[in-house]
Parts: sequence; C-alpha cells; structure tokens
Amino acid sequence: MRIVCFRHGPAEDRNPERGPDDGARRLTSHGEARTRRAAKGLLRLEGTPHVVLSSPLVRCAETAAILAEVTRVDRTPEALDALAPRGSWRDVLRRLAEEGPAARVVLVGHEPDLGKLAGVLLFGAPKPLAIKKAGACCIEFDEDVAPGAGRLRWFLPPRALACIATSRSKV
Repeated sequence: MRIVCFRHGPAEDRNPERGPDDGARRLTSHGEARTRRAAKGLLRLEGTPHVVLSSPLVRCAETAAILAEVTRVDRTPEALDALAPRGSWRDVLRRLAEEGPAARVVLVGHEPDLGKLAGVLLFGAPKPLAIKKAGACCIEFDEDVAPGAGRLRWFLPPRALACIATSRSKV
C-alpha cells in the first residue's frame, strides 16, 4: 500500500466573530490554486489514487475535491472523522485496512495531527513530520499497514510538487 499524507491548502484566517468552531474555514483563492498545482505534481509522482479520505472540515473537504478532480479518482472523496483535529490514528489504520494491500490512498488532514500520523506509520510513535499546507509525503508498506512498518518514499513541500507538475523530465 502507498499512502500519501496531504495537508489541506491555505485557508481563511480564524475569525472570532464566527465563533470557536473553525471547521467552516474555506480555502482561499490562493489556497485553491496552490492545492491544484500540488495535486498535478502528485498525479505525476503517484498516478491516480484508488481513494481520497479527508477530514470532514471544510478546508480539507475542498482540498480533497481538488485532489480527486485533478488526479481523476473514480470514487468521491470520503470524509473520515478520524482525520479531523485530535482524531484517532488507530481509527485511520482500521479504515486503511479496508482498502487492501495494493491500494494507493491519499489522506487529507491537518497539522500537527497528520504529521503525527505519518510519524506513527514510519517510526511507530507520534514523532511528527511538519507537512506544509498543500505539501505531502508518501509512505509505502510491503505488508499490512502497521505502526513503524512504513518506508518514506518522498516528502515534498507544495512548491516542489508544483515544479514536478511542470517538469519536462521523467519522474
């Protein structure tokens, strides 16, 4: 299995007038453009994923929709509560097990939780990788997805993903 941990794109600033729930924050126009460019790089690196799983918060759902469109995923992105802030990485692993060992899955989430999930997959403990907005990392598994069993294939900021999208050389 190959898992791409993709952080949501740049979103609106927190606004105390909207209340304490920042789940409704949307991607900015800059965030949409940055996510689209990064998604094109992801497509060149990984091809079309089998599924996109996303935090249910608006900025992640919008990021997942862009990823699904650009990478031509057959299935509608699926909201997964475990990818929301303070979600359970164990629940994420249970959901990943449903996809099978040959699947290519994109997980769209938030920092620091997404980086901690990557740390669990790579190191067996929540030692976070700092993933930039619209940046990503790819973790590969030979067998079942389990804490500490993954290998880091690549870890790229959004600018590098965008460069890969426009590069003329083979990836």
